[in-house]
Amino acid sequence: MPPRTHKRSPLAVQLLLLLLEEPMHAYRMQQLIRERHKDTVVNIAQRNSVYQTLDRLLRDGLIEVHETEQTGNRPRSTTYRITDEGRETLLSWLRTMLSTPAREFPEFPAALASLPALTPESVRELLDGRVAKLRRTLARMDDEKRLTDGMGLHRVFTIEDEYRRAMVEAELAWVMAVIADLGEGRLTWHR
Repeated sequence: MPPRTHKRSPLAVQLLLLLLEEPMHAYRMQQLIRERHKDTVVNIAQRNSVYQTLDRLLRDGLIEVHETEQTGNRPRSTTYRITDEGRETLLSWLRTMLSTPAREFPEFPAALASLPALTPESVRELLDGRVAKLRRTLARMDDEKRLTDGMGLHRVFTIEDEYRRAMVEAELAWVMAVIADLGEGRLTWHR
């Protein structure tokens, strides 16, 4: 019988990593993700997403209930811990994620594939707006870096920020080159 495969997601990875540290409940996991600024790499905007992912990890046997407690009229609080299978799966996921580029489907390339629906002039205007937003993103990242540098964190805890910054810089340079091509008429089309 082939080994079971489990659905990998960035949020599942972060939750399992937290449970490697110690058993904890969902609210604490969400809190630590925010405190450690890992909400820049996983989406926890919807609180329910943490609970849904924990339910899936529990069903898959990657985590288990450590304890459930109830204090007064407050809702029951469930503390989870990682299982041996969860630890092995996490390490397997990390090996794959680090060694193998994933086939991802972000929105921006999909929009670029649809340029003929717009005029070159409107695309240039929209990309100018994107440049302004990318520059603001870089400024915010610089502010965050100054904060983390002041905390004395080891680089291993912020390396994803380096990667994200490099991607934003590359995108900014590329978009500016496309804007130049639109402005010089090297890229044009008729709607």
